[in-house]
Order: sequence, then C-alpha cells, then structure tokens
Amino acid sequence: MSVRCQVTGKKPGYGKQVSHSHVRTNRRWLPNVQRRRYWLPSEGRWVRLQVSTKGVKTIDKRGIESVVDEMRARGERV
Repeated sequence: MSVRCQVTGKKPGYGKQVSHSHVRTNRRWLPNVQRRRYWLPSEGRWVRLQVSTKGVKTIDKRGIESVVDEMRARGERV
C-alpha cells in the first residue's frame, strides 16, 4: 500500500541526499502516516483510515463525519 494520507493527500517528497564529499544520491521524505480506526455514528461502523498526523488533527477539529463526506465527494473509497 502506498504511503499516502487519505485525508490531506500528503505523499512522499523526493530529493537528493548530499554527503560530506558532495556525492548526491536519491532519497525520499516519508510523511508520518498512521493507521487509525474511527467510529462513524451515522453508519454504526468503524472505518480504518491511513492518516498523517496533520490528518488526525484535522479530524479532531472538524469531526469524522464531515471529513468522510469530503473524502467521498473527492471519490475516495471509505
């Protein structure tokens, strides 16, 4: 499964690692993605989401119902 936040859409960043001798190699910066379960009261079931820590804060602030509605409007499967 890809390292991507289902709420914010954060993906890995790409760049170069520069050594002391200035040799450049490719590297990735991975987002802090956690697998979390949330209770959806309207459907009476748990949903399992892959969310970044910023996504967790967004869910805490706006509520899981509004976030799931927005995800479904984007076409994301929940």
